[in-house]
Amino acid sequence: MAKRVAVIGAGVSGLSSIKCCLDEELEPTCFERSDNFGGLWKFSEDSKDGMTRVYRSLVTNVCKEMSCYSDFPFREDYPNFMSHGKFWDYLQEFAEHFGLLKYIHFKTTVCSVTKCPDFSETGQWNVVTETEGKHTSAVFDAVMICTGHFLSPHLPLESFPGIHKFKGQILHSQEYRTPEAFRDKRVLVIGLGNTGGDIAVELSRTAAQVFLSTRSDIWVNGRSSNGGYPQNMMKTRRCNNLFAQVVPSCVLNWTQERQMNKRFNHENYGLSITKRKKKKVIMNDELPTCILCGTVTVKSSVKEFTETSAVFEDGTAEANVDIVIFATGYTFSFPFLEEPLRSLCTKKIFLYKLVFPPTLEKTTLAIIGLISLTGSILAGTELQARWATRVFKGLCKIPPSQKLMATGVRKEQLIKRGVIKDTSQDKLNYICYMDELAACIGAKPNIPFLFLKDPRLAWEVFFGPCTPYQYRLVGPGKWDGARSAILTQWDRTMKPLKTRVVADSSQPASLSHSFKVWGVSILVASLLLICKSSLFNFVRGKLLR
Repeated sequence: MAKRVAVIGAGVSGLSSIKCCLDEELEPTCFERSDNFGGLWKFSEDSKDGMTRVYRSLVTNVCKEMSCYSDFPFREDYPNFMSHGKFWDYLQEFAEHFGLLKYIHFKTTVCSVTKCPDFSETGQWNVVTETEGKHTSAVFDAVMICTGHFLSPHLPLESFPGIHKFKGQILHSQEYRTPEAFRDKRVLVIGLGNTGGDIAVELSRTAAQVFLSTRSDIWVNGRSSNGGYPQNMMKTRRCNNLFAQVVPSCVLNWTQERQMNKRFNHENYGLSITKRKKKKVIMNDELPTCILCGTVTVKSSVKEFTETSAVFEDGTAEANVDIVIFATGYTFSFPFLEEPLRSLCTKKIFLYKLVFPPTLEKTTLAIIGLISLTGSILAGTELQARWATRVFKGLCKIPPSQKLMATGVRKEQLIKRGVIKDTSQDKLNYICYMDELAACIGAKPNIPFLFLKDPRLAWEVFFGPCTPYQYRLVGPGKWDGARSAILTQWDRTMKPLKTRVVADSSQPASLSHSFKVWGVSILVASLLLICKSSLFNFVRGKLLR
């Protein structure tokens, strides 16, 4: 008899969790409190239901080849960066193709998830749900929580003296849908992340003036790279990742700063002024132009509010502010869990690989999607779900709860003492985290072996973009179409761009051009080997002393 698994939430991580359960012959039951799947990607005209939704103009920040489910590529005619509508269409195609919708109970809220009396032996959970006023209780062998990051708006009004005196309108970015209501208004957007930047740019076309307040140093990246290729596909590569790990951080930072400032000098735009400080990266193609044209004015953090104006930390002030939009992010919580498990699950430093809480006698509860990556969150949550379902079946093991808890407590103490930094809120390195999870289930590609077995594929895997298909080449969940998907990923990338036939002006590559292309790669590989050899000899010498 298949183990019964409760999946809470039918967003991108919930859908992948349902499918992973089916792949492992588990029996999923998904509870979704709204009337449709897709989570925040299902657009609605208002926010009255309290759900976090996309705004109408939202466009994805990660291109389609880097943000698809690993065994279900986007259609080749889909644009590389999609509107929320196109992305939701993809989720619908995915759900229908694998027959996931029949496992989802819509308009059903999870009220509580508690251990069964014999949990130490069975690992089972009692899940109480409410549908149209009717409460139902059921026992499950495992639970996957897929509620994500964007649950409750973070509105830190107490951090802004005088905000309660302010007579204008105050709202959180969660409430933002369209720019029409802001026409001819003077708007202050607080918080420069991806959302704050997007809203500021869109409002700049209708508002009288937009002020964008940030306390962080920001790098602004565009969706396209040199040659017009998707930025994600050009940067997120195994060769680049290996290079970044062996090159001294000071050299790497200097190189990245030079590269980022090629598009525009961030310091001139008020976006990057603190040297040797870690900067946040956002994706926005239009913000520099809006700043250049004066429709968006970058300001420092807000010191205080008056009835009609905002005073900033640098001593400047802006009068007659009509609306303040807080793009200050979200808080996540698990109100259906009992204490102390509820509080423990909100502390990322305690979650084993950001998935499993450390205190359970039986590993039958997984947090899926509580991650922030330098790449696709969708791809990360799918791999989390693949690992979690195999742990539920006993096919993968994790360390004992006592060891995990001791590790978490020790790390927390070191952070409090200032010995190490708290990096739980930082974005994780995409390739490193994906490889770490893939290694747990035996799905991490073996690059040296692949070069011997299939050089053409190995070249694309190592020197090309690290697309999710790479984690379907070997191991459990291996997909026969993975090799073809990798070798044709650039065809799907270029297809939506070929909407006008032009004369083929390409010429056969000259010998010098071929030497440049291959020579750089060979040089980089040689440097890496030299650095690795030097490091080995240094460590060996230390040990022999």
